[in-house]
Amino acid sequence: MMNRIEAALTKLFDRHRIVFWYDAKQELRDDFEALQLPGVEKLTLFNNEYGIKYRLLREQPEQKFLLYREGPEPPHLDNWLLDVQLAHGEFRTDQVAIWLSELELGLEFTDVVQAHAEFFQAIKRKDALKKLLKADDTAGQIRLKMLAVCSGSEPRMDAVVENLLQELADGRDEKIKLVGRCSLDGFLWEQLTRCYGYKSDEPGIRDFTIELFKSCYAMGTDGQVKLTGDAMVFLKRWKDSRQFEGGFETLSGECAEVLGIEQDLAKRDFRVLIELDYFRLIDQKIISDLVRAVSSRTVGSPDVSLWVRQRRQSHWYREYRHLYEAVDFAALFIHALGQANLAMDSLAEGVQRYSRFWYQLDQLYRKFTYHVRMSGQASLMGSLTDQVENLYSNNYLLKLGDRFQVFVDAASKWEASPVRGQQHFFEHWVRPFLRKENKVCVIISDAMRYEIGDELLSLIRQEDRYSAELEPALSMLPSYTQLGMAALLPNKALAIADNETGAVLVDGQSSQGTLNRCKILGQAAGGRATACKADELMAMKGEDCRSLVRDHDVIYIYHNRIDDTGHTRESEERVFEAVEETLPELIRLVKKLNNANLYNFLITSDHGFIYQNRAIEESDFSGVDAEGEQILFRDRRFVLGKGLVEAPSLHKFTAEQLGLAGEVEVQIPKSINRLRLKGSGSRFVHGGASLQEVVIPVLKINKKRQSDVTAVEVDILRGASSVITSGQLAVTLYQAGPVTDKIQPRVLRAGIYTAAGDLISDSFELTFDLTSDNPRERELQVRFVLTRKADEANGQEVILRLEEKHAGTSHYREYKSLRYMMRRSFTSDFDF
Repeated sequence: MMNRIEAALTKLFDRHRIVFWYDAKQELRDDFEALQLPGVEKLTLFNNEYGIKYRLLREQPEQKFLLYREGPEPPHLDNWLLDVQLAHGEFRTDQVAIWLSELELGLEFTDVVQAHAEFFQAIKRKDALKKLLKADDTAGQIRLKMLAVCSGSEPRMDAVVENLLQELADGRDEKIKLVGRCSLDGFLWEQLTRCYGYKSDEPGIRDFTIELFKSCYAMGTDGQVKLTGDAMVFLKRWKDSRQFEGGFETLSGECAEVLGIEQDLAKRDFRVLIELDYFRLIDQKIISDLVRAVSSRTVGSPDVSLWVRQRRQSHWYREYRHLYEAVDFAALFIHALGQANLAMDSLAEGVQRYSRFWYQLDQLYRKFTYHVRMSGQASLMGSLTDQVENLYSNNYLLKLGDRFQVFVDAASKWEASPVRGQQHFFEHWVRPFLRKENKVCVIISDAMRYEIGDELLSLIRQEDRYSAELEPALSMLPSYTQLGMAALLPNKALAIADNETGAVLVDGQSSQGTLNRCKILGQAAGGRATACKADELMAMKGEDCRSLVRDHDVIYIYHNRIDDTGHTRESEERVFEAVEETLPELIRLVKKLNNANLYNFLITSDHGFIYQNRAIEESDFSGVDAEGEQILFRDRRFVLGKGLVEAPSLHKFTAEQLGLAGEVEVQIPKSINRLRLKGSGSRFVHGGASLQEVVIPVLKINKKRQSDVTAVEVDILRGASSVITSGQLAVTLYQAGPVTDKIQPRVLRAGIYTAAGDLISDSFELTFDLTSDNPRERELQVRFVLTRKADEANGQEVILRLEEKHAGTSHYREYKSLRYMMRRSFTSDFDF
């Protein structure tokens, strides 16, 4: 006890020269006598007040005094030293007084401390509160800080509520029980009424949670609303919090069940729900209805894309991203196929039209199939998947294959001028770099068909300071790896080996394996050429990579994820996933070599492929097997041999027709049919003459010295009035131009602020990534809900501010702003 008295008095003397001590219970005389405080003179009050007053104020005006009276404080009218006491400090020895002293709080807070005595019983809580206290705190602010200590949060009401909600979600109640034990529950409910309009005869944190979800859902569906607009702002902040999103999701699910949200959603049109995301069920409802609408062709592709883009702002979008993307790509595919004209007049025109238009259908189909698979929701997507599969296989792939086959059958020579043949790759695309004494890297991604090259083109162009161009080339026939890889090497004559290996000779030399290819390259590039596998290059240390570039003018890199995945029966269904993995891998290869001072790149492929996700049916196989004097090599899409027998469902080429040396003949099944082959997959195939197999990409990439990427501009369109008169403000934001490869999306945070910088509305993170050329389709409507703080700005100017994050930081800078005058009347309270 003595130590506590000494410590409390020492603190009082830090602030006061004179301290009064009334020992009301007359039990601390010994403690007073024993007390030793440096620089403090002790005096006892006993009918000597006048003399002591003269001494305090006249004789020793600088000296510190502790004035002790054994007994209670006298009535004010009888207290000769009352004026001195009021001007200085009083030391009280009851528990409340000691707590006040320890917290350096004045006696005016006695009622606060007495009302919540349980709070101060724990030294840890008391010390935590002391760290939060400020000299000008009011009783309400102190109680809020006590709530913050009990809930383990910052001293803000929204932070307190977030922590209590998280505890509820975790199935615990220690914090809310502590609030009750400390008699702070009444204050908590008062604040929830003041901040969010929550009132209840039996208030509780679970009851508040249910009302919060109920009212916010009602705000978006014209239901009965009991809470204020601040409640909606709080809910948006809470669900967007990385720290508390798990708690939000748990309680959202529980409240959805309590409120019967599933039954309510069943009665609503998904279009009215596009801006709502309080429940996971909302996303499930929207996706389910979108799947049906796209399947039944009752919605158009532009609308679907718009709705999907709007849902990207949803809390649950990450969970359902693949489903949204699948629906979007399905709508795009169905629309594109409906617009497609699959007619052609020649083999060359077929190749050119494929490289300009038709490849997009393969790309959309691939994207749809990939996202369906990644969603893991085969049943939900079943009807739409069946429709897309049937359209792709029957209305596009088979129809296009049949039409192109007419010109393949009529061709006396395998060529499609002006599109260059793959065998001219080195002379046409690589040799010009050597003539100009420029280094070049050729990356060959096995089975990267043209539509994949087109997506890679867009990704490369989005990289700062990278320019890229895409051209089609016609692969060799049959379109298989050994021949395609050989054709990409420098060559004068290509010949399929007269044996059962399917190997290919380049000017009489074997082209099998990296060592043989290095040898062929070296002969054409004066010894300054080499080749390696992609994984070997990525494993190289920086200095080794720089040496590789320094010592060679031509580097061939072989990448083999797509073909390797597709050729195994067990993994062929993952081939589109392999494509998604391949694209960033190729970009990393380019960047690694660029860091080693290489600036010119060519990315191409040995062949393309056909892939159908559905099970291959009997009708997809050729009616006959290839026969002949000698069958050297068989695959799903071609046969090598001699004296091959003509058949109606097969087409035969001589080596000369295919631009090959030697006498090996080639036979391919017509259109997209397969040949039967034991132990091999049948959904992923290549080797034949379909456009998907034989039109390959050639990307020419260059790294520039100056930045060439900008972000799209965004404007705030001012409405008819610059005055805010209600609790909401609708604003139109306009994306100034379409997003392109080099004009990239811009992400902005939008909110309404006071001149002092206080946020007085909900806040939105908006992505401007629209690609439409139509200005009307680049407008974005945003509705801000004002908080109670907006009332304090009434009659003042407020600012709608768009902010952009500094790259790589959590800090924002102002991008654009627009000023409004706040003029709200009492009727604004009735907005909801």
